[in-house]
Amino acid sequence: MELYRYKAMTAEGRVKRSRLDAMNPSDLESRLGRMGLDLISYRKIGGRHRGGGGRPIKRVDLINFCVHLEQLLRAGVPMLDGLTDLRDSLEHPRFRDVIAVVIESIQGGKNLSQALSEFPYVFDATFVNLVRAGEEAGQLPHVLHELAENLKWQDEQAAQIKMLLIYPSLVLLVVGVAVVVLMVNVVPELLKFVKSMGGTLPWHTKALIAVSNAFSNYWYVIVAIPVVAAIVIQVLLRTNPPFRRRWDAFKLDLPIIGPILKKIILTRFTSNFALMYASGITVLESIRLSSGVAGNTAVEEAVLNAGKQMAEGSGIAASFSESDLFPPLVLRMLRVGENTGSLETALANVGYFYTREVREAVERMQKVMGPAITVVLGVLLGWVMLSVLGPIYDLISKIKV
Repeated sequence: MELYRYKAMTAEGRVKRSRLDAMNPSDLESRLGRMGLDLISYRKIGGRHRGGGGRPIKRVDLINFCVHLEQLLRAGVPMLDGLTDLRDSLEHPRFRDVIAVVIESIQGGKNLSQALSEFPYVFDATFVNLVRAGEEAGQLPHVLHELAENLKWQDEQAAQIKMLLIYPSLVLLVVGVAVVVLMVNVVPELLKFVKSMGGTLPWHTKALIAVSNAFSNYWYVIVAIPVVAAIVIQVLLRTNPPFRRRWDAFKLDLPIIGPILKKIILTRFTSNFALMYASGITVLESIRLSSGVAGNTAVEEAVLNAGKQMAEGSGIAASFSESDLFPPLVLRMLRVGENTGSLETALANVGYFYTREVREAVERMQKVMGPAITVVLGVLLGWVMLSVLGPIYDLISKIKV
């Protein structure tokens, strides 16, 4: 489908400008006609529409979609009427156009999951497959409710990841700025006085002079190195799959942050796996779809390898135990769920335990960061004061009264 920017007139004579997906201009005019609009002019925007341009459709929009549609379906409102009400109440112009096309697809004979699958940039494969499972089992309202809860949980996980990564980055930035200002503006003035005294300088004062000169003369290089490194890493992550795999594995091995990040990823995987398996999706298909939501290629590769072993006849717990990325808790719960026939409950328990541990770990880290900044800056200032006042004290101690 192509994305068109159009100008149309409503039945009341008002001009409306927006965007809409359509197969061709005739299809665009037909779609607008069913929306009560008369096409005035149009312009194709780029190629196939994959979500570019305009305000992006966020997770909160999908949550509202699931909650709204679930409530209407539970109240006995027909699917098309529910989607029409949702379309008319949306403030997001792009999402409103998407729902409008979904309504037209359903009117054309498709079911909801087929209509949603036309917009993979909005409704991913996991979302579509869960909706399809709900339709086949006659449990669509229940699946929409579980989807909404899962999306809310993903929002919380995303917030925790931001706190986990952004807060230390801000700490490093603050310390870095403090070091640069100290070395470029403050220390050189103090060292002028120390040098003017003559005599032999201690090693820590010489080290401070060398560091201060490096910052004063090559500050642009020092500032550019992390920026260039970040750009190079981003380019390699996008263009070099082996590098991305090694980078993702490296993040999991980082001290302090690595274990927390691994728990977040495993929680995301097990929660989605449990949701899909409970909805009636087969184990192998659940594993395939859940691997894509891990957000880490090392974990994704390990999950897919476990799926291959299961396809060859291995048990669930035994297949996952082949990789060292899955801790004993996950393997134990998989074994319990496999033996008792309540796999979704066991996986949900893993998600519950890890979610609690991640929340507590992030809170502890935030409490430690403040004192850590104080200690680092205190050590830095202590070094400066020792390097400046040490030679002065030595000179004064040599003066004979």
